[in-house]
Amino acid sequence: MRVTVLGSGTSHGVPMLDCVLNNYERCPHMVCLKARTDPRYRRMRASILVEVDGCSILVDTSQDFRQQMLAHSVRRIDAVIYTHGHADHIYGLADMRSYSSHQGEPIPIYGSVETLACIRGAFDYVFNPPALLGGGVPLVEAHVLDGPMVVAGALVTPVPVEHGPLNGCLGVRIGDTAYIPDVKRIPDASLGLLEGLDLLIINCLRLRSHATHLTLDESLRYVRELQPRRALLTHLSHDIDADVEGWLLPSGVAFARDGLVVECV
Repeated sequence: MRVTVLGSGTSHGVPMLDCVLNNYERCPHMVCLKARTDPRYRRMRASILVEVDGCSILVDTSQDFRQQMLAHSVRRIDAVIYTHGHADHIYGLADMRSYSSHQGEPIPIYGSVETLACIRGAFDYVFNPPALLGGGVPLVEAHVLDGPMVVAGALVTPVPVEHGPLNGCLGVRIGDTAYIPDVKRIPDASLGLLEGLDLLIINCLRLRSHATHLTLDESLRYVRELQPRRALLTHLSHDIDADVEGWLLPSGVAFARDGLVVECV
């Protein structure tokens, strides 16, 4: 299995427009300014691509979907798993029309009942296309992900998590890799689904407290509890500078970065 980090940023991305418009006055480590000239600091909205046995499974279609597909020359999408219905995780769906057209068949998409309802609401024209539509419609087939199932040949297990007041938010386990981009708390029942991991990719917004996202300390607490062989911290805000905060990470843990490729068991 190969996992590619397509985007490691928050809904703002890095550089943040806020920082550009305010002359970087509120940018803690000037990460946004560095990102203007150094691609190592740039963070597109969070998403990963999982390639296993010749199939490509995308987790979330971010607002940067098009750029991510071009950057990594992704030729095919066999399935999409959605973690939740926030804009930065679903709004790339429209550009899937190129893939469904090229592949000549609907692309299966998976998510909780709540997430699929958000997607249907945001993309009514996809699920109820008008008689005349000039720009094309992505062809998708929606499936509720409410328990372990085989998706594009891989065993996928949904991992219910808490992300503020949002209902139906999931992490996903594919084989021995788990991806949890947006979370504040992992319920005890879900912790049991995350044992024996080779790779854990988990939310780490910043060092300061946040109402709906894990901080660095909270993320590392889950890493210690779950004891994966390796861990990556993702969904990073501009508060995180890997060169500055890297010394805080224990062995086997690293900050994710856009374009990072990990070979997994």
